[in-house]
Amino acid sequence: MSKPIVAIIGKPNVGKSTFFNYLAGSRISIVQDTPGVTRDRIYAETNWRGRDFTLIDTGGIEPDSDDIILSQMREQANLAIAMADVIIFLTDIRQGVTAADREIAIMLKKSGKPIVLVCNKADNIEKDKDEIYEFYNLGIGEPFPISATNAIGIGDVLDEIYEKFPKKEENENEDDNIKVAVIGKPNVGKSSLINKILGENRAIVSDIAGTTRDAIDSEFENEKGKYILIDTAGVRKKSKIKESIEKYSIMRTLLAIERADVCLMMIDAKDRGNRPRCKNCRRSTRGRKRCNNSC
Repeated sequence: MSKPIVAIIGKPNVGKSTFFNYLAGSRISIVQDTPGVTRDRIYAETNWRGRDFTLIDTGGIEPDSDDIILSQMREQANLAIAMADVIIFLTDIRQGVTAADREIAIMLKKSGKPIVLVCNKADNIEKDKDEIYEFYNLGIGEPFPISATNAIGIGDVLDEIYEKFPKKEENENEDDNIKVAVIGKPNVGKSSLINKILGENRAIVSDIAGTTRDAIDSEFENEKGKYILIDTAGVRKKSKIKESIEKYSIMRTLLAIERADVCLMMIDAKDRGNRPRCKNCRRSTRGRKRCNNSC
């Protein structure tokens, strides 16, 4: 049996990535005030009370959105729910119970998985404790007020998660996987390659360059052994990078390279780069001012 899996689920911008990073002990997921920064499932290994477990950060769920990216984010969250042994339902205590929270609560209850209801952004417990009672209306159980930013109340949440873990079995913590990072420019097909190898839509695929923003781990096994396939954000020249989110994404890619055992560099066979070309025949001039052909 593998280590228990805990998935963090919730609507956009409730602090899932901040909470995930705190439990993981490092800034693995990108944290930004912009909703929708996290798009795929992000994995990390962590430990509580001597029990190792895998933590999954997911993109925010927008139950009624028809947007292509948001619908795929919803699909990724559904896959995380299906994989999880325990689900953390993260909400925003300042916003109270919203229509999206009610929709997500119904979806999670249908999964039949153990759920821990967490109300984030309770930066002042004495002031915010009266706001917690509204969340009992979700019908999930006792809500836990926390502040992921200030690390308040997280120990109680971890204790509750621990109690909901399945019974521990032997060989749970063995890890002999070979880590393979897929590296390349944006939109060369890195996510498509990994999805093809896995036989499932593990990573979001879109013609829009920059769809993958974090380094995403996927387990794969065949007759040769066990592997961790790491899908990474596309890397561009520094001069072309303008958004701070893309800078963070490239940092995640560099970290993925450091922890990988093997790096697979992927290129677009149709991309001939920015080499100078003859205006008439379009052949490469190899740096010369004129084409040597008779055109």
